[in-house]
Amino acid sequence: MTGSRRRRWRAALTGTLAGSLVLMLGACGVVDTDDDRRVAEELADKHFPGQLEAIGARTLFPGSGGSEVTFAVTDDRDAVVRLRIDTDAADEGTCDRKDCAGVLAEAVKRGRQQAEDFRTLRDAFDACGYEVVALGPTGTPPYVVAELTNATVAKVLGEIGECVQRWVTASGADSTLAKAQGSYVNVVSPSVADRRDRGRESWPTVMRLTRPDLLASLTEHAYFSASYEIGAGRVDTTGSARVVRPFRERQKFGDTVQNAVKEQLRATYPRVVMSTYQWIWRLEPGRVDRQTGYVLFCPEPDARGQCVNSDDAALVTTDEHGTLVGKIRLVHDVRESTGMLRLPPY
Repeated sequence: MTGSRRRRWRAALTGTLAGSLVLMLGACGVVDTDDDRRVAEELADKHFPGQLEAIGARTLFPGSGGSEVTFAVTDDRDAVVRLRIDTDAADEGTCDRKDCAGVLAEAVKRGRQQAEDFRTLRDAFDACGYEVVALGPTGTPPYVVAELTNATVAKVLGEIGECVQRWVTASGADSTLAKAQGSYVNVVSPSVADRRDRGRESWPTVMRLTRPDLLASLTEHAYFSASYEIGAGRVDTTGSARVVRPFRERQKFGDTVQNAVKEQLRATYPRVVMSTYQWIWRLEPGRVDRQTGYVLFCPEPDARGQCVNSDDAALVTTDEHGTLVGKIRLVHDVRESTGMLRLPPY
């Protein structure tokens, strides 16, 4: 009998807590975005009649209150407009803590410009044979598909570099891209691209290509990031590349390299301690199975037995698994007096 009463009490308490949570979340505008979406649609009808169609809404909790309402643009299938609308917008008419009419106008302008920028990018890459299958959250970098091997890497990087040159030229001499010092393109393998989360064809193109689900499906596997220097609007189409690994793979690679370097350094520095900092690894020209980068170390541990703010580094080349290839080159005095790390280029 006592056990039965206890079970009923626990059930009642659980129900009360769950109900309170629902009420609390509802008061914060988290559970239901209907009111925010309705206000956003009314704003769109008032200020951009017939131009915007609401296609989704998501809550901004716990980062902030309110919702983000997404619109398609009726005369531009590539453009997406995102309006951050406050929970109290119905009463105070605020969007992202500003006047809703102005925020919506700016969002429409930004959405149309992003779509135009995307078409410039897409057309440039299409013209040289590389389809853009995804975009970074802000519209760059582009993701393209190619199989990089020792036999193809130089050719593919050069072709993608020509795409970047077309993109820079088409963007115009006064564009941010043309004035930049460099740009990069992410390259995923065909097998990964074939399994990507493509989304719905009915969604605006920029929305579909920047979705977190799509980017996650591409970056949960290792991929390449190709970098190109830009000077006065001219692109060094040779480019260079590095491997970008998922977290666990990156940790395993780094541990393998650091342990191997530590073992070799012990002959000179018996008490050597490795820094946990991992530098950028670049592919050797014409190779995908050789990469070069820096490993930081301290000849002696600090008072806590660690290596912090190392002033010494080892430049090493490894295979794709982190096994050392060739000799280690030591570089000393790699920090400025301000503590800034300054490693020589390689």
